[in-house]
Amino acid sequence: MNKGDLINKIAESAKITKAQATDALNAVLDGINGELKTGGKVTLIGFGTFSVSVREARTGRNPQTGASIKIDAKKVVKFKPGKELSDSVN
Repeated sequence: MNKGDLINKIAESAKITKAQATDALNAVLDGINGELKTGGKVTLIGFGTFSVSVREARTGRNPQTGASIKIDAKKVVKFKPGKELSDSVN
């Protein structure tokens, strides 16, 4: 499923137009993105939790040449599924 398919599903389920569904989905995604940018976390009970963690700098290896390379530290987004979501796919 891609974003367009999700918009169609939202519009059909909520009986709203595709434009309204697009605005609603974009508002949710923007809200999650904005909170993660500030270092916060977003918890949707039953669905899961989005959070940001820091991946430390480390030394890696170029698979083609075998040479050591430095990999910089960076922030990464994590998602931990909630119990209801986990149970629904098992």
